[in-house]
Amino acid sequence: MPIAVTCRCGRSYNFKDELAGKSVKCPDCGETIRVEAEAPRPQADPALDRDKFLLRQKHLAISAKYHVWDEAGQPILYIERPAHLAQNLAAVFAGLLAGGAVGALFGVAATAMPSEPLKVAVALVAFCGGLAAMLAVIILLCAKRHVTFYRNDAKAERLLEVIQDNKFQLIIANYTVRDAAGQVLARLRKNYLYNIVRKRWYCYAPDGSVLCVAKEDSIILSLLRRFLGPLFGFLRTNFILLAGNSDTVIGEFNRKFTILDRYVLDMSNDRNRTLDRRIALAVGVMLDAGEHR
Repeated sequence: MPIAVTCRCGRSYNFKDELAGKSVKCPDCGETIRVEAEAPRPQADPALDRDKFLLRQKHLAISAKYHVWDEAGQPILYIERPAHLAQNLAAVFAGLLAGGAVGALFGVAATAMPSEPLKVAVALVAFCGGLAAMLAVIILLCAKRHVTFYRNDAKAERLLEVIQDNKFQLIIANYTVRDAAGQVLARLRKNYLYNIVRKRWYCYAPDGSVLCVAKEDSIILSLLRRFLGPLFGFLRTNFILLAGNSDTVIGEFNRKFTILDRYVLDMSNDRNRTLDRRIALAVGVMLDAGEHR
């Protein structure tokens, strides 16, 4: 039985059984590939082990909520990303109080300064100190927005989760994908500076190697969206998933042209299943929830 092996460049090959345990060079990039006989794959959860996921976001909800169906229209998953509205509003209120207190303290000190230049300098310090205190308290008290994948909307059984690693996401946002047992499956990262031109997400294996890159389907469409917006849905944002750092398309995450937010994650091009479908689904959900589409 042929042994399926995928190089880090994204190219996939089927080697004969007699090459098991040997090393060969990838004809495309020259990388050395170790041909290992594939171990029997543990029985995967049928809800997560598929090539197509149909998602619909629930409207008029403060938290991000998604229902997931299979191609036959049967519900298979429920996904939720809580907004923690009350806690975050309390964090903002506490931050305003902290910033006001620090600003007032320095303000009193400014009035006691003997000269006008010193008063201006202390007033500037008061403003900067108050702003820093406000931001520090807000970041400290606000809640991280994790994403949890449940068997259904009863939320009795967790299947997967995406953990927001850092609260402060000025330039880089990092997330960790974990299974129900807490084992790390992958890490997701996006750079907000890249999003100025073309949105993209990087997905890394636990060892740091690149599993896939998700980016907007077209640079031309990306630029049009920046200048024209969604244009009543005609320029809706779609993504392609590339294997590793290659240009090989293994999946698509598309928004359907409907009034409600409906999406399709299609991994049919990944015939050798180089990307764990749990990771693919996590990437797909973050392409929507993480981009505030």
